[in-house]
Amino acid sequence: MFEVHPMTQRFPALALTAFLSLGLLTTGHAQTAPPTTPPSLQQQSPTPGQTQTPAITLGSVLALLRLSPGWQSADLTYRAAQLALDSARTRAGLSLSVGADGSVVKAPWDSGEWKGSSTLNVSASLNVLPWSPARESVRSAERALAAAAVDLRNSRATLTVQAAQAFAGARSAVTGLAQAEAQLSVTTRLRAVAEEQRAQNLITQEAVLERQSALESAQAARDRAARGVGLAAAQLTRVLGQPLALPTDLSRLGGLPDLTPSGDLSALLTRALSARPEIARAEVALADAQAALATAQRNARVPDVTAGVRAGQLSDGQGGSGRTVGGSLNSKTGVLGVQASIPLKDTGEMPSGVTLSLSGTYTLLGGAGAGEQAQAAQGVQQALLGLATARQAVDLDVRTRLSSYQDEVGGLGSLQTALVRAWTALASTRARVDAGLATPLDVVQAELGVSQAQNAVDAQHAAVALAALQLLQATGDLDPVLLGQLPALPTPAAPAQVSSAPPASPPAPSPAPRTPPTESIPPTAAPGGQP
Repeated sequence: MFEVHPMTQRFPALALTAFLSLGLLTTGHAQTAPPTTPPSLQQQSPTPGQTQTPAITLGSVLALLRLSPGWQSADLTYRAAQLALDSARTRAGLSLSVGADGSVVKAPWDSGEWKGSSTLNVSASLNVLPWSPARESVRSAERALAAAAVDLRNSRATLTVQAAQAFAGARSAVTGLAQAEAQLSVTTRLRAVAEEQRAQNLITQEAVLERQSALESAQAARDRAARGVGLAAAQLTRVLGQPLALPTDLSRLGGLPDLTPSGDLSALLTRALSARPEIARAEVALADAQAALATAQRNARVPDVTAGVRAGQLSDGQGGSGRTVGGSLNSKTGVLGVQASIPLKDTGEMPSGVTLSLSGTYTLLGGAGAGEQAQAAQGVQQALLGLATARQAVDLDVRTRLSSYQDEVGGLGSLQTALVRAWTALASTRARVDAGLATPLDVVQAELGVSQAQNAVDAQHAAVALAALQLLQATGDLDPVLLGQLPALPTPAAPAQVSSAPPASPPAPSPAPRTPPTESIPPTAAPGGQP
């Protein structure tokens, strides 16, 4: 509205002139009803020769996310755990080696002749006892791979939430730019009206300067919103690892997924404790510490015994040997070794025999056994404390995320009421225009208020969707693959595109729970597969 100068009470003709200059009779003819969407607030359609930026949806962003450095790094980390398990299994399996040795002997030194010999040696070893260090390394690598699978799922979920947040930020930036441009258009018109009023001495210079200040603020807000769009595009580029141009039309940006997580805290905590990587890593650390304690106790209890057998041409009378085969088994290492020696010269006349051997040691006093047991027992206690701490941290995180989600859902009510109030104000303003008590510029301002209220509701819906994603991430229920296939929240009309009638009822979040299943990670039984 505008201010009426006191002098118009004494000069009706001057008041009528000012009234016409304010826009009640615009573009040279009377206007009985305002347009549904003012020209200054309508979306600009591209010219026929202008290229449009491709539409962007959350599904397309998630497809590009699979090519991002963060996603590939997570895959490589999981692949490293697979390769570590393969290496451990190789070391615990059958080992076969071949070697050769040769020698030249002269005896006696003064009158003897040089005699040469060469031997081919074949040896094999296999870890046969269950407590052998190589087999324990395999079990440790299997536990590490299981934790790496949980960590991979969590890394993908974290990257997915980051991409969704960047996508929501892009939507917010594009909406803010359109809103700032609409505000700038309205403020520019108000400034022009103020100039006309001042020219007819209807308002003071202070009022003109106030409108000028509002115009400069709107220009600064528009520039700030434009920079915000650039920063949002840069944020998407950082997450995706490749540049992505943002369209200026909000209708070419898809919506966020419509998710309604379960509100059952007990069920959420149960799933989180079985799916969070912190718990998985703490459990692996506890299992490793318990294995180290069992090894220390076994080393202190079991003597170091080696049993061996050797058969064949054991001696030629000069310290040499012919064809022989032997085997040995150690009680601590659990390695069964087999060796065969085959001379490359004829040894057919050498007699054959067999040798059985048994050797062992047992520490009666001293040694590091007691210290190793104490250190391993302390490691178990530390691992137990670490697991308890991880469980408490996950419990608090799930409770915090659930509370945040409920807070965001609770914030929708007042904003929806404000939207209904803005629609009511717009209808009232249009009625006043029909009665000749308001100007079309008042309708434009009321439409801008509806747009602002609608944008606030849409922003709150986005906040609810992001809070739901973070809650699903915290409980391990977020599936990056299925997320892009879920139905999105209804995409609102572009800012300031106001229809002629308010909606029958404000939008409300879907009451039906929709919790995406957890993404499948390759089992540790098949470590060669790609995640």
